[in-house]
Amino acid sequence: MLRFEHIEYLLGLILLPGMIYLYYAVLRWKKTTIKKIGDEELVTQLIRNYSSGKFALKFGLVALAFCATVIGAANLQSASQVEKINRQGIDLMIALDVSRSMLAEDMKPNRLERAKALVNKLLDKMENDRIGFVIFAGRAYLQMPLTTDHGAAKMYVGNANPDAVPTQGTVIGDALRICDMAFNKKDKKYKAVVLITDGEDHDPNGLKTAEQLANNGVMINTVGVGSTSGAPIINPITGDRKRDDQGNVIISKLNEAELIQIAQKGNGTYQQLNDTENVADRLAIQMAGMEQKAISDNSLANYRSFFQWFLLAALALLVGELFIPEKKFRLR
Repeated sequence: MLRFEHIEYLLGLILLPGMIYLYYAVLRWKKTTIKKIGDEELVTQLIRNYSSGKFALKFGLVALAFCATVIGAANLQSASQVEKINRQGIDLMIALDVSRSMLAEDMKPNRLERAKALVNKLLDKMENDRIGFVIFAGRAYLQMPLTTDHGAAKMYVGNANPDAVPTQGTVIGDALRICDMAFNKKDKKYKAVVLITDGEDHDPNGLKTAEQLANNGVMINTVGVGSTSGAPIINPITGDRKRDDQGNVIISKLNEAELIQIAQKGNGTYQQLNDTENVADRLAIQMAGMEQKAISDNSLANYRSFFQWFLLAALALLVGELFIPEKKFRLR
């Protein structure tokens, strides 16, 4: 079984069309320059030793070296040992609020970073469970379906930020609905949601959706991030405080009342995020008391990496490109 350890690095390949465009732009520039110099036939005669084919070959080698470097950075791997592991666990969806109000600093360094730290600690404590990840603000998005690959989950958590959701707001109802869609509809138990938010914007659909999930056998635990006294929202780029149309500083406050009601509707518990370790422990204990189901997955015990071969190929291609002249080879 093959996989890329850092699959996000493959995005670098989108630069390849730009390189090809640049190559053809250089070709057009050379033709235009020949016409500007003077008589085209005379100039062609003067540069008769120039080989357009070798120029294309040199570009091809550079392009291949670039592709090999990107693939090497992504680190292609193969599983040298695969074990079938059966475990007892539940399906857990984590819904994380990434709205701009989560940048308020009534928790250090800010609400969002403390919430992400909680998620990572919870992942460490629920190693036998399948985990999925949803982020939301003005809209909700499934970032990762249910999986036992907690390393991948941590990668998605690390990348969660307000820029990932262009529409601002706090649509708790949509976030819960997306979580419910990720579960197996045939299961009427073994399912839980951890909703982590400041709940600042009241969502009229939140309570109704929570009740629907509870009827589908989903336990909903809520975690309130922030303080009831509130704090200003900081622009991460300018460092300025967010203001309303009248120029007054906007104070973002934790909406505990709604989160408590959602937890009650979802047969779960509400906690305010004060001590990250304690909250993670209580959540893990709460869900450990749920009925467990058998979860089977392939554990890839050892990986063999091939990045060095791609980087070696890239180096060989670049060295080869250096020794290829743009002149035609002529026998004397």
